Amino acid sequence: MELDLEPWKVILAVAFAYLVIRGGLAVLRTMARPAPAPPPPGELRKVKIMYRCSVCGAEARMTAAPDEEPPPPRHCLEDMDLVAPID
Repeated sequence: MELDLEPWKVILAVAFAYLVIRGGLAVLRTMARPAPAPPPPGELRKVKIMYRCSVCGAEARMTAAPDEEPPPPRHCLEDMDLVAPID
């Protein structure tokens, strides 16, 4: 039984295997990166929270706050109600 392997097929297969391995390792490296440290106190953090005024129905979306669970904003001299965090 004779194997008819042409040199260009072998080179192409080795190059393809190399690219697949490099791509897989790159994906694994991005998933293995630790989460960034929280910002120092006083610096704004990204949040996505919706509030609604119980008096007039106005809505507000908060996108930045000094901490992860900020106090609700005031509208019509009342605290606004938390509608739902946007995920």
